[in-house]
Amino acid sequence: MLLPTLQEIETLHKKYAPTPAVLNLVLTHCRIVWDIAAQLLEQRPIAADAELVRVGCLLHDIGVYQLFDATGTERTDLAYITHGVRGEAILRAEGFPETVWRFASHHTGMGLTKQDIEAQHLPLPAQDYIAQTTEEELVMYADKFHSKTTPPRFNSFERYKAHAAQFGPDKVEKFEHMATAFGVPSLAPLAEQYGHAHV
Repeated sequence: MLLPTLQEIETLHKKYAPTPAVLNLVLTHCRIVWDIAAQLLEQRPIAADAELVRVGCLLHDIGVYQLFDATGTERTDLAYITHGVRGEAILRAEGFPETVWRFASHHTGMGLTKQDIEAQHLPLPAQDYIAQTTEEELVMYADKFHSKTTPPRFNSFERYKAHAAQFGPDKVEKFEHMATAFGVPSLAPLAEQYGHAHV
């Protein structure tokens, strides 16, 4: 499978970003998620395709751009949770294979099941959006350690674990399972590098 280059990925972000500020927000987050995943890959032997993980990290939030208007203001009529399926639609339209577009629609939370969507009345097609491959799981897991809040921040293991608890013990169990499999990243150096808070 021919994967996009870093230049091609950056060009794609620029194509869909409504403003430079939103581009910086989303692309920086994607780069940070790759930094986290790369650190985890270096810490221990993980049977994953590192190049595919990098592409997944750098493209997983491409759908976020559709949640902003032309002035860079976040739209109130669109639910944030739809950014994954929006990203999938973008990547499909751009001709990417399923191996790539699944990173967009299958990274939200600790995975969304059809039951989650129906029980919470989420504005998504009622189906499972669960990470299945090691690469998908690693992108999903690394993503949990950084948030595109205002201002952006790094999330400690305990902070995200407490957040996941709101959605049920099964989500906490899955997060802890991934921590056992992939390790817990060292966020302080990245927080200093990017100038984002570490909470």
